[in-house]
Amino acid sequence: MSGVEIGIGQRPTNRKQRAVKLLWTSIWLAYLSAPVSDLLHGGHSDGVRVLGVIGLVAFVVWYFALIFRAGRGETNGVVLGSLAVLAAQSSILSLTLGREWLVLFVYVSVASGAALPPRLARLTVPGVSALMTVIAFSVPEGDEYLASLLLPALLGGFAMVGVRTLIRTTIELREARATVAQLAANEERLRLARDLHDLLGHSLSLITLKSELAGRMLPDHPDKAAQQVADMENVSRQAMVDVREAVTGYRRPRLPGELAGARVALTAAGITAELPAEPDLTGVTSDTESVLAWALREAVTNVVRHSGARACVVELVRRQTLDGPVLELSVEDDGGGPDSGPGNRVGSGPGNGLTGLRERLEKVGGELEAGSARHGFRLLARVPAATPAVGSGA
Repeated sequence: MSGVEIGIGQRPTNRKQRAVKLLWTSIWLAYLSAPVSDLLHGGHSDGVRVLGVIGLVAFVVWYFALIFRAGRGETNGVVLGSLAVLAAQSSILSLTLGREWLVLFVYVSVASGAALPPRLARLTVPGVSALMTVIAFSVPEGDEYLASLLLPALLGGFAMVGVRTLIRTTIELREARATVAQLAANEERLRLARDLHDLLGHSLSLITLKSELAGRMLPDHPDKAAQQVADMENVSRQAMVDVREAVTGYRRPRLPGELAGARVALTAAGITAELPAEPDLTGVTSDTESVLAWALREAVTNVVRHSGARACVVELVRRQTLDGPVLELSVEDDGGGPDSGPGNRVGSGPGNGLTGLRERLEKVGGELEAGSARHGFRLLARVPAATPAVGSGA
């Protein structure tokens, strides 16, 4: 029966759903039994009966049209005009046919609460009830019916105001949930793009470098060339593992491992490497360490691929600033080769590497600086390093 169910806040979208809504709305027409009974047994002439039937049918059709069109973009003026027509029909039928027709005002009150925004319905529902009271005192014995109709008119009207507010809130929550889902999907795609760029850029650069070395060594040093080929196999296997872990979102690179990998990559490229031995990561969270590891990988990849450098210095320094303790990762080379032009270096433009690094650092409260240095190019990643609380366990 999923094609027949109508969720709150959702309009009917097919014939079955419209039929269900029509059925539920029609149930409340049972309260029109008093006007129908008056037409059949009220002693009216045939002409009056015909006019009464026409008036009742016109009222029901207009009522259904208003209820079914509620919330579909009509202006408040159109809805107020439709309610005025219903109120006029109720008044004329009650004044001409008798007190049994006062029940029509209950439907007008309900339609008012269902079709108007709350700020207007809070005025129109009491207004309709007041009009019913005036008409009741204008028809014979109408005041006897007033007590049994006034409370349903007020409660029914304000109940529909609450239902309309609930429906609008449900629609807004549904839209907000869809927006959050879309944002989460976009964020996941962005994370995956950053991870794949960082992972594959580093690994493919190393594979390319080692393949070039193997090609040069092959004629005279086949054993060394074979070692380079074995290294390429290991790098490619590790790259596949890294990509699988990045896709599942579980990979969290560690700074010591990236320092060791940076030393291997720089040495293989013939670049003199100067790196810290054992990093001091006191007060650095795992997320922050992961960001520093990504920054080191991206920086070293660009040094190997684009700098033409002969030496590269990596420093990890803890500093005390006005905003608190920070940890600074600096990667500086002396490159000035033909590939170190503005379009090739991270930090010379808003490329994928620089943009990804900035986004990662900003998420942990860090910042990135990249640009020309005295002897070449320098990338500086700065992250907060909170001092552990006294007495806290390790």
